[in-house]
Amino acid sequence: MKHALLLLAFALALIVSVAAFAIDPLPFKDDAQRQRFQHLTSQLRCMVCQNESLDASNADLAKDLRHQIFEMMQQGKSDAQIKQYLVARYSDFVLYDPPLKASTVALWFAPPALVIVGGIVVFVLLRKRAKPAAQIATNEMGDDW
Repeated sequence: MKHALLLLAFALALIVSVAAFAIDPLPFKDDAQRQRFQHLTSQLRCMVCQNESLDASNADLAKDLRHQIFEMMQQGKSDAQIKQYLVARYSDFVLYDPPLKASTVALWFAPPALVIVGGIVVFVLLRKRAKPAAQIATNEMGDDW
C-alpha cells in the first residue's frame, strides 16, 4: 500500500512537471502554418538561454516572442519580415545563422581561429617536451662513467 501511494505521488509529480514545461498551444489555421512556425522559430535563438532555439526554450521571453511571431504570421508577414523585425530589436545574435558582415565577423571566425591557435599551442608544447627527452637519451648513451 505504501509503495502504491509513493508510485502514485511520483506519477502525479511527473505529470505536473511535464505540464509545467509544455509549450503553449497556438491556434494554427492548418498544418502548413504550424510547420512554417516551427521552422521559423527553430532558426531563431532564445536571447535568455542563448543555446536554445525559440522553438525549444521555456523562458518567458521565448514564450512572448513565439506569441509575437504567431501574431505577425496572422498579419500576413513573411519569414524575412519577421526576422528583420527581430534583428532590428535584438541584433544579428538572434539568428542561428547570422549574415557575414563586419559586426558578425567574430561570430563566424572566432571559433575556427581558437581551434587553430589551440592546435598550434599544443603542437609547440609537445615539441618542447619531446626535445629535452631526446637530448637526455643521447647524453646518457655517450657517457660511460
